Amino acid sequence: METIRGDDDSEMYGALVTAQSLRLHHRHHCREDQCTSVLVKYIKAPVHLVWSLVRRFDQPQKYKPFISRCTVHGDPEIGSLREVDVRSGLPATTSTERLEQLDDEEHILGINIIGGDHRLKNYSSILTVHPQMIDGRSGTMVIESFVVDVPQGNTKDDTCYFVESLIKCNLKSLACVSERLAAQDITNSIATF
Repeated sequence: METIRGDDDSEMYGALVTAQSLRLHHRHHCREDQCTSVLVKYIKAPVHLVWSLVRRFDQPQKYKPFISRCTVHGDPEIGSLREVDVRSGLPATTSTERLEQLDDEEHILGINIIGGDHRLKNYSSILTVHPQMIDGRSGTMVIESFVVDVPQGNTKDDTCYFVESLIKCNLKSLACVSERLAAQDITNSIATF
């Protein structure tokens, strides 16, 4: 997990938001044969921009580097399914995922993996997006939590490490894409003056 950066007020605010969000949105019932974790990423881009990428259940490949293609039948809404093709290099080629939560006001996205040729059984994740001052500018704190079955022959630590590595890569990519778009917005604003 990343530590909270910024001045003292920002750190205190970030810690309070994290604690409140964890209590309200990131509760997972974790059985004995499962593991769970929470990751936090700070992004130097405004919430509306980050959320515009995260909320696109039909286009996760915009920021998730391990997804090469996504197909959703109909409009993305609660209960919708997406079929994603996974890039080579991972121990999977496809995944079927269901949209469980999409709240544009609270900035909450919840997804369950319900099928595919991988070992992530009973995987459920919740991602929330929060405004956060970073280095004196509008930024975003992203919190992602998950619960998943521990595959036979693996340990909880191994499973958590694998899933956390994937999520960290996705969040790092989300930060890069968001920050690049934010820089383009600033450049375009300056150019119009």
